[in-house]
Amino acid sequence: MFSNSDRFKESFLKRLESMCGKGFEETTKRDQYLTLGNMVREYISSKWIETNELYRSENKKQVYYLSIEFLLGRLLVQNLLNLGIKDVVEEGLNDLDIDLGDIEECESDPALGNGGLGRLAACFLDSLATLNLPGHGYGIRYKHGLFDQKIVDGYQVELPEQWLRHGNVWEVRKPDEAAEILFWGKIETSYDNNELSFKHVGAEKVLAVPYDMPVVGYHVDTVNTLRLWNAEPAAFAPNQDILSYKRDTEAITDFLYPDDTHDEGKILRLKQQYFLVSSSLQSIIASYKKENSNIRELHHSVAIHINDTHPALAVPELMRLLMDIEGLTWDEAWKVTTNTLSYTNHTILSEALEKWPIYLFKPLMPRIYMIIEEINERFCAELWNKYPGDWHKIEHMAIIAHDLVKMAHLAIVGSNSINGVAKIHSDILKHREMKSFYDIYPTKFNNKTNGITHRRWLLKANPGLTNLIKNTIGEDFVHQPDKLIDLKRHIYHPDLKEQFANVKRKRKEILAKRIAEKNGILVDIDSIFDVQVKRMHAYKRQLLNVLHIIYLYNRLKEDVNYTIQPRTFIFGAKASPTYYYAKKIIKLIHSLADKVNNDPRVSKIIKVVFMENYRVSLAEDIFPAADVSEQISTASKEASGTGNMKFMMNGALTVGTLDGANIEIMEEVGKDNIFTFGLTAQEVLNYEENGRYRSMEYYHHDLRIRQVVDQLTNGFFSEDEGEFESIKDSLLVQNDQYFVLRDFASYIDIQEKVGVAYQQRDKWLEKALINISHSGFFSSDRTIQQYADDIWKIDPMGVRV
Repeated sequence: MFSNSDRFKESFLKRLESMCGKGFEETTKRDQYLTLGNMVREYISSKWIETNELYRSENKKQVYYLSIEFLLGRLLVQNLLNLGIKDVVEEGLNDLDIDLGDIEECESDPALGNGGLGRLAACFLDSLATLNLPGHGYGIRYKHGLFDQKIVDGYQVELPEQWLRHGNVWEVRKPDEAAEILFWGKIETSYDNNELSFKHVGAEKVLAVPYDMPVVGYHVDTVNTLRLWNAEPAAFAPNQDILSYKRDTEAITDFLYPDDTHDEGKILRLKQQYFLVSSSLQSIIASYKKENSNIRELHHSVAIHINDTHPALAVPELMRLLMDIEGLTWDEAWKVTTNTLSYTNHTILSEALEKWPIYLFKPLMPRIYMIIEEINERFCAELWNKYPGDWHKIEHMAIIAHDLVKMAHLAIVGSNSINGVAKIHSDILKHREMKSFYDIYPTKFNNKTNGITHRRWLLKANPGLTNLIKNTIGEDFVHQPDKLIDLKRHIYHPDLKEQFANVKRKRKEILAKRIAEKNGILVDIDSIFDVQVKRMHAYKRQLLNVLHIIYLYNRLKEDVNYTIQPRTFIFGAKASPTYYYAKKIIKLIHSLADKVNNDPRVSKIIKVVFMENYRVSLAEDIFPAADVSEQISTASKEASGTGNMKFMMNGALTVGTLDGANIEIMEEVGKDNIFTFGLTAQEVLNYEENGRYRSMEYYHHDLRIRQVVDQLTNGFFSEDEGEFESIKDSLLVQNDQYFVLRDFASYIDIQEKVGVAYQQRDKWLEKALINISHSGFFSSDRTIQQYADDIWKIDPMGVRV
């Protein structure tokens, strides 16, 4: 049905009328989307079945990627691209006077993630399939995701994401493969034939029902699987309140990251994590046993990857399944577990390294807690043999200590590999944050610098730039992204620079139109589009960006002769619902936007825009239009970043600290093609160790800082003067934890250089093209190949078409 446009049109019209029960003229865009989506999924199905049959027949090692987030983005056009049928479909739809872009607008972004963690997982799935690697994702099918962000009077308001309101055309429900998950209750221990056995009695049972989604490789036959689990009621005890049981069960898969301010929310998060892990491992073992009889050989056929600490319960759960269900001894189960599991650390921030109170953990998962206790006892005994009498070190490294279960420690001890996600991040893990573990497990630690899929962030998001590159260096880079480096030979050619400038301008026009429609703000296409889009967090320092804009406003107001290159500052970010400080920053951005955009003179030079409800589909409009990429986290705090790579691939120049993958971007493009500023990671770590930073000194000695900080509370903004007092206090009373004031002068200086550089148009275009040509290194294909070779030990299957 996709062999040519005429055959597609015939099939589409027939299917549309049969599905909708009405004539073509009466159908809506949603009818057309659902029809096309069903046709594409049907087309995928044969490849999907063949892939699964191939995996079964070859019985080679497969990897299962466990992640609490998968931020997929819309799938219709991406699947058409990967299947190689987009042109056929687009031509056929055009003949029917249907625009593919209009149909795509009917598709909701799957609400399965929040930020970089989830988007990385999605990129990894894309690369696994495209490289013909046998790898699948396991996650949770959130009914309402994180939240749908609305801005009301400058404040963030959270509404449930209704992405499943019209169903999900890509998923297949598999109720026959449901797994049973047990919570609460107690463990009865007994001896039978001199063997210890454990029985979980009085448990609350929850059913995990899988919904499978196909993961289509680019121009290959491989279609892998993303399995998402939905919580549904199972059998319940007669003394249970059926309504509260149903409500508690469905709450497990209602929202991503429930509010954990109180115990009830902490329990729900723990439930989510165990629900994901237990259902996934039961499924993996069941699949393995269909083709293999010896469970002791599991690690030869299966690799299981823990994406951050959320799935760290895979360690005790795999032990439970191997011992209690499969009958292995502790030593046998531990060998299989540690050889099967691997772990990626994504942060050094203490609040993100999960620790759970025993008083909540133990009653909720009694058998799992017993196993963790035993793992901890054995690990501490190992430490005692290595460091006899060093109670402080043992206490520091223990999995259970101070009435807390430490998930990162559990993941490290129970895995065969621990990797960071950028060179500097991995070095900090090895030599600082996890040095004690690195000292005893040096061969476990390694680095895998993150990557992004150019199929989403170049081919799909920026077809104009893609075609320009194809016309310049050929199409090899489509399958081999490292071939983008061939573009470097052409960057000084005037025609290429002019064509690239035209591509960039068209994308700025598209984004400007969206801003006008959604925000009611007219922006200057010839201004610098200066963009900071990412999760709202203090360490990412959106505040530094805001203070700089206030400084520019002051200069423009105070000196009528002061001129700068016109600039449009674009923000996009969600703040966690309970992260009140981050929500204040969002309010501050809007208050500043009101001040700047309504000033008759200043608004002709600078504008401030906050784009509501930042998500993948919005990002696909933002990245191609950006001139400047703001990557200004406090050095040492951003593990890697991937937005920096997406901007780079689309020809934006980075303004960044020497943090995360910014350092590797600088190494690739050269210091002249990136704008770096601020403290180094070592300088930040030194400040944190010696405690000699005094933010008040910068406030008192730099008049620019004093003016912008005072303006937070002196009536500069029209709100109550106390509105932003907490932000001012964070800088002065709380001593500026993320060194905003320390880096302020350096940031002003580098931004002035950006403005000057942008005016040298020819050189700017060369710098942008150099960034694009070096972006191939940051492909997730490279990252995944390194995981496959060094950690998972998996080989490709299937044949490229």
